[in-house]
This record gives sequence, C-alpha cells and structure tokens, in this order.
Amino acid sequence: MYKKGKIKVLIVEDSMVFREVLRIGLTSDTSIEVIGIATDAYMARDKIIEFQPDVMTLDVELPKMNGIEFLKRLMPQYPIPVIVVSAVTEKVFEALSAGAVDFVSKPANRTGIESFINELIVKIKIASISKVGYLKTSEYTIPNNKVQPFKSRINIIAIGASTGGTEALEEVLMNLPREIPGIVIVQHMPPIFTKMYAQRLNNSCMIEVKEAESGDKILPGRALIAPGGKHMKIVKDINENSYSVYCFEDEKVNGHCPSVDVLFYSVAEYCGGKALGVILTGMGHDGASGLLNMRKKGDKTLGQDEASCIVYGMPKVAYEIGAVEKQVALKDFPREILKILKEAEL
Repeated sequence: MYKKGKIKVLIVEDSMVFREVLRIGLTSDTSIEVIGIATDAYMARDKIIEFQPDVMTLDVELPKMNGIEFLKRLMPQYPIPVIVVSAVTEKVFEALSAGAVDFVSKPANRTGIESFINELIVKIKIASISKVGYLKTSEYTIPNNKVQPFKSRINIIAIGASTGGTEALEEVLMNLPREIPGIVIVQHMPPIFTKMYAQRLNNSCMIEVKEAESGDKILPGRALIAPGGKHMKIVKDINENSYSVYCFEDEKVNGHCPSVDVLFYSVAEYCGGKALGVILTGMGHDGASGLLNMRKKGDKTLGQDEASCIVYGMPKVAYEIGAVEKQVALKDFPREILKILKEAEL
C-alpha cells in the first residue's frame, strides 16, 4: 500500500542534463509530482521548508556541501525520506548511515535510463510511506569477556531484509560474538554493491562478513551475504555434517533476485529444526512464506516489530500469516538471538 494522492518529490542534482532526465522520468508516473529542483544543499534546504516534499532524491556529489554532510545536518531538524541517486560508490552506505532510506545507482549509459527510472519510481513510492528518524543505538553490546562456543541444536541463522535493512543488519551483526553459529543473509541489493556492503560490515563487526560464492562453507563466526543478481540456497555437504551455499542466476522471485524466500525454503529443506529465521524491515512479502515453512519444520523464527522498522512490510506479512514466533525491536535482536541459542543448548 503506497501513499494516497500525489507524492511530492524534490530533486537535488547539480547536473543540468541529469536533472532533466529525472524530471521527465518521474513526472511520467501520474502518482508523482516534482515540486522543485535544487542544484546544491543550501537551495535544497530552502525548498524543503517552502514546499515540504514527501520524498527527496539526492545526489552524493554536490557543490558547496556534499550530499552526505547535508544529510547529517538535515535529518535531525527535517527528517524526510531520501533516495540517494549516485554513481557506483561506497559513499551510498555512508548516506544510508546518515539517514537515507535507499539508493539507486545512476545508469552507465542511455540504454539503462528506462530501467533506472522504473526502479527509482518504485523506491520513491516505498520511501513515501517509510519511517525516518530511527537512530541506531549502542544500548546493547556484547560483553568483553569471551563467549563460550554454542553447543546448540541451532547451527544456522538465516536473515532476510529489504528497505532499511542495510542499517538494521549492521546494528544486529555488530553486536554478535565471533562464536555465533554461521549466518546466511539475503539483503535486496543490486550487483557490485553487495560486495562493497559485505566488506564494509567485515571491517566493523567481530564476525567475518563476505559476499557469498558458491561452495563457501557456513561456519561459526561467519556471515555470508547473497550476491546481488543471484539467488542463494544452502546445501548439505556430502559425507559431512556441514553446510555450504550455492549461488545461481535465475528469474526473480517475488520481484527480487536474490530472494529471501529462496534462501528460507532451502534452510527449511536441509536444516529443518536446527535453524533460526529472522525477517527484518522491508516492503512487500518476500520471505514470509519461506519463514512460515521454516517454522513448520521446527525452526525458531523472529520478526522485526513495527516501531523499529523503516518499512513494516515483510515482517508484517510474515507475522500475519503466522510465520513469526516473536516480534522484536531492532535493538533487542542480539540479546534475543543469544537467548534462543542458549535455550536450544544440547
């Protein structure tokens, strides 16, 4: 369910040519109204006050003040849903940390403009109903003393997320100990960015985080993130009591590749009763039926609560169909995960 009526959009972009591409492309959708255009952060600030847009598109590279610094100054005073429009760069993750809801990468050439505009329109519609202003918290942190290895029947943690998930995942993973069971993750994200995202998390977390490749083993203290543009399944290693991942190109499932459902169904098939499924913030229903299948196979399941979600879509659908055993605030996930592992000790 998107916002009713016209979505008022402010475009912040210093390139005259690309401003026009954005304006023409966005106004082709009857549910979007471009109410203003700004070429720098100071002009954008004035137009936000004057027009009160529902969503702002923001280039990272701007004159006078870059987009990331603008976000850091803007969000505490005027929290507004922001979609970053940028070239392929790690700076998009800095923008997400500063409060942006999502990002779209600029097309490399004219042939990619149509798909770029279509993706941007969808994300603007999602952003228009998103919550902004949720701040990461350091309320919970893993104690300094070494955590003993888990002797738990749960040996895999499977996590799915979409809009708002990059920051949610970081908050969860940063507060998990090295001794945690192997983690497999699907975060809706395009190719190239998943590798940059994994490297970013690997530099900030106690556990190892990497973009998954077929054959990678699921090991304690390691999180594998499905590569953009490929689905990811878990498989049981032949003649071994261990699991690996298989990454493959295929049609989109629930509109996504990678798809959370593809991962969750494989976990239920190969690891039923020995896994924990987690569904975080995101639009749509991807992952809901897979999580329900996991629960039916005896797995534990958690869903992010409405109050802490940027977009309460995927967790909402999962909860309503009975796939979520317990709803949890984002800040409480590390504690809840460790509690479940402890309760499942052998």
